[in-house]
Amino acid sequence: MSDWEILVVEDEADSMELVRELLEYHGIQSVGATTGEEAIQLLQKMNPTLIIIDLALPGIDGWGLLNHIQKNPRLAPVPCVAVTAYHNPTLANEAIAAGFDAYFAKPIDATSFVRELQGIIEESQL
Repeated sequence: MSDWEILVVEDEADSMELVRELLEYHGIQSVGATTGEEAIQLLQKMNPTLIIIDLALPGIDGWGLLNHIQKNPRLAPVPCVAVTAYHNPTLANEAIAAGFDAYFAKPIDATSFVRELQGIIEESQL
C-alpha cells in the first residue's frame, strides 16, 4: 500500500482532511483536489492507483469527472470510488451503473473504508 497514490476529490475541508489522514495513517500517499477542474489538471501529471470522488462538487461534479476519466484511455482503468453525503439506495445504484467501482455514504466508516479500497485496488490489478 505504500506505493499507492490516491487522488481525493472533495470540496469540504473536513471531509478531505478525514479521508487523507485516514489514508496517511495506513501509509497511503494521497493528493487532494477541491474541484473537478483541479482534479483534471492533476490527472494530466499523475498516475493514481485509485480516485475518490465526491459526487456533489462545484463546477464539474463527480459524475462529470467520472465521465472525463472514462473517456481517457490512460485513466479509464483506474478504479473510481464515489462518496456522498446525500445517500439513498437509488443514488448508490446509479453510481455503480455509471461506472464507479464502489459507493460510500458519508460519514465514512473508518474501520472498513481502507480495507474496502484495498480490495478494489487489488482486484483492478489482476
